[in-house]
Amino acid sequence: MKIVMLGAPGAGKGTQAKMIASKYHIPHISTGDIFRANIKEGTELGNKAKGYMDQGLLVPDELVVDLVVDRLTWDDAKEGYVLDGFPRTIPQAEALTKALAEKNEVLDHAINIEIPDQNIIERMGGRRACVACGATYHIVNIPPQIEGKCDKCGAELILRDDDKPETVRKRLEVYHDQTQPLIDYYGNEGVLKEVDGTVDMADVFAAICNILDA
Repeated sequence: MKIVMLGAPGAGKGTQAKMIASKYHIPHISTGDIFRANIKEGTELGNKAKGYMDQGLLVPDELVVDLVVDRLTWDDAKEGYVLDGFPRTIPQAEALTKALAEKNEVLDHAINIEIPDQNIIERMGGRRACVACGATYHIVNIPPQIEGKCDKCGAELILRDDDKPETVRKRLEVYHDQTQPLIDYYGNEGVLKEVDGTVDMADVFAAICNILDA
């Protein structure tokens, strides 16, 4: 079962990807994790990626594809995987399709979590992060026991710059410009499935499971 997760920043892709990985016993593969692992291990690809990241530059598509395709060859991915954060662009999607075709494989599902921009702005604006241990909360969905204080270590909770409305709006603009076309791409490939991301997290997961079990 080979799955790509799609959706805007804050749509809940990562959370759902982890739940899918746990239920179906396949690895949850995120580009961030791949970068960190390769950089930590000092691989050739990791060192190349680090060179770009240290300069504050985006890692080029070709290098991102190489890192991901290499990860898909690991033993734990033989029965499938759920990709989170990749592909982000049409060239990346085309490269993934080509790499799979070379092994006589195809993607099974591209699952898009649909949610209006305003919902995302409100959702991310409610996030709070611990300045000390990094634990995350949400003032409505996962509130701390004491307002403004971390349950785990008692340190202060903050609204990260990434989650401020003006930053979220900019991230959404980038998403609509670069990543939204992937929805059309996978629609044309015949593997796109869409779920309502405005409902409860458990209901989103139930809808995804219905798709995967069909």
